[in-house]
Parts: sequence; C-alpha cells; structure tokens
Amino acid sequence: MVNFFRWLLLGYCSFALQVVAAPPAKLSLQQAIDFALENNPELDILQSRVEQAHAQLGEALANFYPQIKTSLAYQHSDNPAQAFAMIIAQRRLDLNGGDFNHPGGIDNYRPQVSASYALFRGGQDYYLSEAAKLGINSSELEKASARNRLLNQVTSAYYAQLAAIAAHKVAQSSIAAVESELQFSKSNYAAGTVLKSDVLSLEVQLAEAKDAEIHSANAIELANTLLKTLLGLSAKEVLTINTDLQPKLPKAPAKFEKLMDEALSQHPELKAAETRIAISERQLAAAQAAHLPRADAFVNYGSDSKDLSFSTNRDNVSAGIQVEMELFGGFASSEKVKKAELELRIAKTALSQMQQQLESQVKSAQLKLQEALSRAEVIDVAVVAADEALELVKAQRQAGVVTVTRYIEAEVARDKAHTRAISARFEALRGEADLKLATGFWQ
Repeated sequence: MVNFFRWLLLGYCSFALQVVAAPPAKLSLQQAIDFALENNPELDILQSRVEQAHAQLGEALANFYPQIKTSLAYQHSDNPAQAFAMIIAQRRLDLNGGDFNHPGGIDNYRPQVSASYALFRGGQDYYLSEAAKLGINSSELEKASARNRLLNQVTSAYYAQLAAIAAHKVAQSSIAAVESELQFSKSNYAAGTVLKSDVLSLEVQLAEAKDAEIHSANAIELANTLLKTLLGLSAKEVLTINTDLQPKLPKAPAKFEKLMDEALSQHPELKAAETRIAISERQLAAAQAAHLPRADAFVNYGSDSKDLSFSTNRDNVSAGIQVEMELFGGFASSEKVKKAELELRIAKTALSQMQQQLESQVKSAQLKLQEALSRAEVIDVAVVAADEALELVKAQRQAGVVTVTRYIEAEVARDKAHTRAISARFEALRGEADLKLATGFWQ
C-alpha cells in the first residue's frame, strides 16, 4: 500500500503548488473532487491550451482578410535612370533645363498605404483553418481526459486514506486487546499459574501490533499528502477528511461488451486520437495545395516628393493581380507533403494502438472490480467468524482452558480478517473509479 502511495505521489510531484482557499472541514469525497477541479494546476494549464487553440484558429482565419499596411521609404541616388524616374514621380520634370546625364543626387520620400488579398492559395487557408478548428476540439478532449484522470486519482487517494484510517483503528484495537491480555498474563505469572514463555509470546504479539499501527499511521500521512497535492494545497496545510460517511460497495460491473461500447462512444482520449487523424488529414491537404498556383490582388497608394511634405498633386495608385506557381523550391514542398503523410500514418497507428489498450484497460478494470466485490462478500463472513472465535477464546483464556498460543492465533486471525475486509472493500471502491476512467464515464 505504501508503494502505491509513493508511486501515485511521484506522478504529481512536478505540479507547482499555488495559494488557494482553505478546503472545508471534514472534507467529503464530492467536496474533494469539486475542490480539485477548482484548484488543481494541471487543469489550469490545459485550459490555457484550449485558449491557445482558439488563438491559433484566429491566426488561421486571418488569411481570409485583406492585409493592409503603411510604410515610409527614403531613397537617394545619382544614377541617371533612377534619378530621372524619381523626378518624374515627383512631378518635377523640366525638359528645358538640367543635364539628364548628370542629375546630381536626388532625394525621394514615399509614404504609402498598401493592401493585398489572397484570391487563391490552393485551399491551404481553408484546410489550415479547419485543422485549427479541430485543434480546439482536440484541446478540449485532452482537458476532459485530464479531468477524468484527476477525478480517478482524487477518488483513489481519498479511499486510500479511509482504508489507512480503518487499518489504523484495527491496529489500535489489537494493541488494546493484547495489552489487556498481557497484563492478565503477567498477573498470573506472578502468581505462578502462567509460564514466562506465554508472557514473552504476548510481548512479541504486542510489538507486532504496534508495528502495524506505525505502518498504518504512516499510510494515513502519505495518503493525506497525496490528496493535498491533487487538491493544489501545500503539504503544510491541514486537510481532514470525513470518516463518518462510509461509502457503500459499488454494484457489480456490466458485461464487457456493454462497457466497451461505452468506452468507444465516449472515451475522451479515443475521441482525441480520432480528432488528431482528422487534423493530420487537413494538414496533408494543405501541404499538397502548395503545389497549386497562387493568386493575389494588391493596391498601393502613395506620394513621391523630395521632402516629407505630402500633396495630392503628387499622389499615385498602383493596382494589379499577381499569379505565381512554384516550379522548384529545393523539394521543400514535397518534403512537407511527406512529413504530413507520415504524421497521418502515425495518428492512425496511434488510434489503433489506443483502441487495443482501451480494450485491455476496460477488461482489467472489470475483472478487478468483480474480484474485489467477490472477496468482500466472502471476507465479510470470515470477519464475523473471526470476531466470534476471538471472543470465545478470550472467555476460555480467562477460565484457563486454552493456552496463550491459541489466544494469539485467534487474535492474529481476527486482525487478518479485518485487514482483508478493509482491503477488499476499498479495492472495490477504487476498482469502480478505475472502471469509470477506463470507460471515460465521469459525471
């Protein structure tokens, strides 16, 4: 049990702790779940990823809008051709004066507003925007999957602490019983009616009971620390769970075929894998569209002058359409297509692998829950018998009919029966949580 706590705690040790409101006193399981959903840092991270996916969609949709920008250019030249062109653009051409072969240095300032619009890009913008929309869905499914894992781990940690508390009570009860019997035996030993070996045997039994008590107390602290981490609390904060409301045993699981149908229809990780295939298909289509021609419309409005002054007498407008097609780009476009094809293949393989893993997880969770329920039913009978047997042996021990060895056997049998009952009960409850996680069903 201790190894289980340590393993589960290590899975969340990387979470950054944050200051949150204090949890309610005597926390119930539902309160623990609600508190974790509100304060667990992993969900905050995944929510940011959902918002990031929305921003990526906005970035993809930006290609459907005109692109408008303004600029200011300055140029100085004594090149006759360039200088002549600048003089004409500035509306300062004088055919009767000046030496066109030696114009001297000419300055030209051009403030300009430009607008462009993509008329056709082979469908790249459409496919990328569709991929971005699916990316939002994928991010939300990943968050739902993380939420399910969180609920499962909070539930498991909560039940683990309840089990440790119950085991601790059994250990304390055992200590009290053995101490009472030890006092009785010491008195009889002093009177010469009990052997010293009987007293020593009881002292050994008391040491074992105290060892079990220490172990269970440590298990309580480990479970409590794990639960604090899952709830986003500091290890220094006080967290008390409600031990008054003991959960009922879950119902027997449904048939495997029905459970698999539920998992295939609603499991968020499976749906996320299907979504990643759809995203890869759109990205492949966008990469293939890069081989098609591209058409852009543009318009430029500006003014040329020898200084920064602006005049509508010198303004000019240029507009047109440009069509281009890549003939050779160093195989970059072809490699992008190959990369997209491989990503699609990986996504399909990942889906197939996930379906197989999901089938194994559902079957394993179903069998473990059924086993725990069967064990709990059988062990409940053993607990009643062990309690009754111990009471009879105690009475016989008081009467001096049985030896201390028989008493120790009965005490050990009673403790083992109660420990197994606790284990089976909470294994069943954790098994129910694992089955919910495997089928993807958490309300």
